[in-house]
Amino acid sequence: MYFSLCDLIADITQNSVEANAQKITIQFIQSEKELSVIIKDDGSGMAPQTLKKIQDPFYTDGKKHPKRKIGMGIPFLIQTAQETNGKWNIESKENIGTTVTMRFDLTNIDTPPIGDVPELFRQLFILPGNQEMIITRIRTGIAATTYTVVRSQLIETLGNINTVSNLALLKQFLQSQEQPEN
Repeated sequence: MYFSLCDLIADITQNSVEANAQKITIQFIQSEKELSVIIKDDGSGMAPQTLKKIQDPFYTDGKKHPKRKIGMGIPFLIQTAQETNGKWNIESKENIGTTVTMRFDLTNIDTPPIGDVPELFRQLFILPGNQEMIITRIRTGIAATTYTVVRSQLIETLGNINTVSNLALLKQFLQSQEQPEN
C-alpha cells in the first residue's frame, strides 16, 4: 500500500506517460466522505489479455524496467480499493488508450491519507515528455473549490516549468487554487 493516495495517483499517471500518451486528463473529485479520480489517456492501450495480467503483482512486461520481476502499481490500487470499501475500474483498448477510475471511502479507517494535492499536481505537470495534461480539481463541502489547470498553458506562461524559480511559482499557484471559494 502507498503512504498516501496522491502517491498511488502519481504512479498510475506515470503509466500513462510511459504508454506514450499525447493527452492525459485527470479528474480529482473530493467530497467530505469520498475521493474519486479518473485518469484517461490516449496512449498505447492494452489488449484484453494484458488488461487481465496487470492485476497480478508478479506480472511485468519487462519493457519499462527490464530488471524488475514485478509490477505493483495496479495491484496496489486494487488492494487499496478493496480493503477500504472503495472501487476501481480499468478500461483499455489497444492503440486507443486507457481509463482508470478509482473511488476511495475517506471515512474508512484503513484508507491512506489523501496527501499533498498541489504537490501531486506539480509532480504530474513536470513528468518528462511533451504530453498535454489537463487536471480538474473539484472539492465540495465547507472548503469547496473547483479549478482546471492545463500543462500547455503553464508552459506558455512560465516557459520551462522545470527551473527552480518556475517550480516555486507553480507550487505557489497550485496552492492558491486550493483556497476555498467564498
